[in-house]
Parts: sequence; C-alpha cells; structure tokens
Amino acid sequence: MSKTFVHIFRFVLFLVLQVFVLNQIELGWGILPMIYPLMIFLLPVEMDVIVLMLISFAMGVCIDVLSNTFGLHASALLLFAYLRPWIFKSFAPREDYELNKETNYFTMGGAWYLYTFGTLILFHHFWFFLFEIADLSEFLYLLQKLVLSAVISFLLSVGLQIIFVQKPKKR
Repeated sequence: MSKTFVHIFRFVLFLVLQVFVLNQIELGWGILPMIYPLMIFLLPVEMDVIVLMLISFAMGVCIDVLSNTFGLHASALLLFAYLRPWIFKSFAPREDYELNKETNYFTMGGAWYLYTFGTLILFHHFWFFLFEIADLSEFLYLLQKLVLSAVISFLLSVGLQIIFVQKPKKR
C-alpha cells in the first residue's frame, strides 16, 4: 500500500472519528478529546512546512465546517503544523531522523513521543481553548480544560497507535 494512500486514509479516518464520534461524547469537566493532531504528527519528518500547513488547514476547515466551530480547529492545527518542525528539531535523536521513517510511538520511543507530541498537543489545546473561551477571567477553567483534554487526547493517541500502527520488526 502506497504511503500516499495511507495518509489519505488516515485523513478521512481521523476526520470521521473526530467529528462523528469524539465531538459527540460528553465527558464532563470541559474535556474535549481531540485525536486529529495525531494525523499531522504521523506525516513524514522531511515534509515541507508549506505542504504540512496546507494539509493541516484542509483538515481543520473540514472539522470546523462539520462541527460549526468557526475556524478554531483550523487555527489550532495550523499552529501545530507550524511548530512541528521546531519541536522535532528540539527533541531530535543524536543520530537525527531517518528519512521516510514514520515518527510514531514505536519507531521513536516512548520518551521522545511524550516530549514531542506532548508539547505539540499542549500548544494545540491551549490555542484552541484560549479562543474557545475568549475570556481571560476564566483562566482556571481554561487550565482545567487544557490539562484534562490534553491528557485524554494523548492517551487516546497512544492507544490508537498501539491498536493500529504496525510495530517495527526486530532484526
């Protein structure tokens, strides 16, 4: 199966899961699980930032249109895509990244995944909830939503990878 087909399939899968499943679940305490940033995270490391941002914008706009959120998802995902190369560079392994190697929980390791995806998901969620609430007097509520949603989103993303991503074969 070609890499392009895999990425298109993921795009559609994450879009459907987010809009028709996760957005419909009411967990309480302001928790909104968001797994669609994982699709952008799993794209190849060497992908050009402009292409990355175009894909992010397309996914964000699709989610916004279907969720009636007026650009919140698109702007947060654009920030995620913009920061991704810098975060990847900040947490790069000593031997640097292998070209055409997928950056997931299994290929890069749990600690690397925690630092990179954790950092990116915090930025994404902070941006999303800051503009959703749009009132700094509700800062504690913003922090509550940020922390709880980020933790749930992170755990869901790891779980999805454990279930669906192929583990690299040991040599």
